[in-house]
Amino acid sequence: MCPIYMELYTNQSLRKNIQALQDIVSRKGSSKVLTFSIPHVLKSLQLLTEEKFVSRATFGKEIHLGEGAVKTLILHLKEAGMIDTTKSGTFLTEKGHKLINQIQSVISKECKIKKCSILQGKYNHAVLLKNYSNIVKTGLEQRDYAILYGSSGCTTMICKNKKIVFPGDEKECFIKDIKTGTYILENLSPNEGDVIIISSSNDPFVAEISAKNSALWTLASV
Repeated sequence: MCPIYMELYTNQSLRKNIQALQDIVSRKGSSKVLTFSIPHVLKSLQLLTEEKFVSRATFGKEIHLGEGAVKTLILHLKEAGMIDTTKSGTFLTEKGHKLINQIQSVISKECKIKKCSILQGKYNHAVLLKNYSNIVKTGLEQRDYAILYGSSGCTTMICKNKKIVFPGDEKECFIKDIKTGTYILENLSPNEGDVIIISSSNDPFVAEISAKNSALWTLASV
């Protein structure tokens, strides 16, 4: 397949997958306001790829949701055909595996980063987007998507000419903080054209969920 058509096909496939996440958080005809959203669904699916079976208690602990919200989330995932349940817990179906594998082919790595000269948050969570630097403008859009979920700040960087730089800049971000720069390279392994979104917060879960939201809506905007 021609590269330009391959890119178009990939973008369309990702938008379809993100729409699938959106459908999961729809109200399903109920007037009840949901307390979970797209990044919570993503984290749920990621959790299910790490563990063969996941209990409701584990869902609640890892996704920071109450018992009722966890029950509703599992119901919606099950109705969408993404999961099934047994006495041992919840597990991914073939459809669920396919969806999360396709998403994680782009949102390929995540890691936590300590506070440093550039990242001033107590907790900083980084998400890597494979080969999406061409859609990042100034990084303000990514910041806005993160702030919607309580982020105190969000920094977007791209991998260009084997360096981690800010969008529209050629200067290496961590030239004065080699330790942090090396840590990011080792844990995210960015390649040319990759995007790194780092969201900050005084709460580690908020840092993570806001970074996921920023990454998801960056992909959806293509």
